[in-house]
Amino acid sequence: MTIYDENNLHIVSDNLRYLKLLSKQYPTISSASTEIVNLQGILNLPKSTEHFISDVHGEYESFTHVLKNASGVIKRKINDIFGNSLREEEKKKLATLIYYPEQKLDLIKQSETNLDDWYKITLYKLIKLCQIVSSKYTRSKVRKALPNDFSYIIEELLNEQADRVDKQEYYNSIIQTIIDIDRASEFIISISKVIQRLVVDRLHIVGDIYDRGPGADIIIDALSKHHSIDIQWGNHDIVWMGAAAGSEACIANVIRISLRYANLATLEDGYGINLLPLATFAMDFYGDDPCTNFAPRTIEKTLSDTDFNLLSKMHKAISIIQFKLEGQLIKRRSEFEMDNRLLLDKMNLEDKTIKLNGKSYKLRDTNFPTLSKENPYKLTEREECLIKKLRNSFLNSEKLQRHVRFLYNKGNMYLLYNSNLLFHGCIPLNKDGSFKEVLICNEKLKGKALLDKLTECAREAYFFKKDAKSKLYGMDMLWYLWCGPNSPVFGKAKMATFERYFINDKSTHKEIKDNYYNFRDDENMCIRIFKEFNLDPETSHIINGHIPVKTKNGESPIKAKGKLLVIDGGFCKAYQPQTGIAGYTLIYNSYGLLLTSHGPFESTQKAIEEGNDILSSTVILEHVSKRKRVIDTDIGKEIKSQINDLKMLLVAYRKGLIKK
Repeated sequence: MTIYDENNLHIVSDNLRYLKLLSKQYPTISSASTEIVNLQGILNLPKSTEHFISDVHGEYESFTHVLKNASGVIKRKINDIFGNSLREEEKKKLATLIYYPEQKLDLIKQSETNLDDWYKITLYKLIKLCQIVSSKYTRSKVRKALPNDFSYIIEELLNEQADRVDKQEYYNSIIQTIIDIDRASEFIISISKVIQRLVVDRLHIVGDIYDRGPGADIIIDALSKHHSIDIQWGNHDIVWMGAAAGSEACIANVIRISLRYANLATLEDGYGINLLPLATFAMDFYGDDPCTNFAPRTIEKTLSDTDFNLLSKMHKAISIIQFKLEGQLIKRRSEFEMDNRLLLDKMNLEDKTIKLNGKSYKLRDTNFPTLSKENPYKLTEREECLIKKLRNSFLNSEKLQRHVRFLYNKGNMYLLYNSNLLFHGCIPLNKDGSFKEVLICNEKLKGKALLDKLTECAREAYFFKKDAKSKLYGMDMLWYLWCGPNSPVFGKAKMATFERYFINDKSTHKEIKDNYYNFRDDENMCIRIFKEFNLDPETSHIINGHIPVKTKNGESPIKAKGKLLVIDGGFCKAYQPQTGIAGYTLIYNSYGLLLTSHGPFESTQKAIEEGNDILSSTVILEHVSKRKRVIDTDIGKEIKSQINDLKMLLVAYRKGLIKK
């Protein structure tokens, strides 16, 4: 809608139909005027805090703790407010109480000798802290964040004025009454959760919630309760989305990865996927095969010999099925240009070799009882029956389907938010740094148009149930996004799964990264991307995940003079030996950008019992001289547009074009 001013009054008449609808919400001059004053005031509040997290890979304990402590923001607030008036041990206990109020209160009740006194002191501390973290928001917004049981009481206490002596008795009386009627515990739990909610206003997940760690489903349960969130899909999220849509190739990949990391908790306990048919099949066909190359990678886990052997056999069985299904898909989609991944027919089982790129390599394993020499990509009857059962299990998992719908509702291939461009992997580039054209739906696309089209295909895969052709193409595209050579979320020339299992020569295991990764330190590349996405190169940043930053080797997450930030630092325990840390998170508040690196997290139990927090160190990336306000944000643009509309409504009322 065109901005209204006194010189273009005709705009009011042109938009009269819309303004009549708006008048139903603001039926009088008074109500419209009040809202303009309110919105104008909001524009001058400090910008709210954003929290960026990437590549959590099912590590639900670490993720949950970082979410609760807001990457150390709560601890910093406690230090700022209480300074030297509290001992370090007291600050630690207060922080832990806010993170885990229910569990910490249970311990305190067992050890505290004067509980009423402790309640009174603690309530004053929590109220003081809550006053500070809520000060950048309107009363209306804070009110919406308050729990129903205590909303009135908390609001009264948050608006306590220290210089109003005549009200001190009133506030003291409220706190004492809360204790006297035995509601202090519930009140502490409620106000702790309000602090957690208000300290970070917006949460950005920059991909890869799934795989490797044991609790992706627990993470999504937590995310689905978050008040303000967006998700940029990672390749590990995409493959689960494909599995939930019914793609058999994606289903095989999801199961294979779960078996590779001995992580069946998400599949079986989280989503109720029945793996018994796969176990039976594996024992029937691989019972005498030690399946050494398919031994699960266990991290801090102990498996019995029986379980270890069974998982190895299941792992091999689903891998062979995966290679067959992928071969069928590659032949079906010649436009994917992935014939170099058709490897089953390149094996010579008689002399135990495979020919790749004109060179012969020794095979580590040649026991393939379900492989047909004439048609190696054809599933046997037993394999077809098995994959059909597994597909039905995925399609009929109510919780998985609900979680994937959440990923679709809150997710996208990329996000533009407050001058930042968020995406998980890369923007495909040519060797010279120009945007690479990729063939999608018989159309060559690049840059922003490519990501937009891929988003459309991903949605068709799940939601186009009546259009079988579009749905199949969408499902195949989800698999391509998982492992295809020009996939923005994968960003490599190949996924060398077959080579890692069957060939000792590690030169065949190499996965060449997209040219984007050669330009991540190039400021000019970032500027080209900003212009492609209509962002201001002077104020914008690219925020990436996907490729872990090897901090222990001296690699920095800050690229291209601060224009590109990589926040995958190894939440996943499998990556921590490579990175040397246990994850990065990014905070963007009204003062600027803060990058926090985290040490390993022991356990939730130790955090509760001993107050063990994640050891984090924070670097200030940018600090603005003038504090950013709502007017400087995307929400500010929306509010200014609303003010413009309301001003037109006032004119329509005053000119009699709309009756009050």
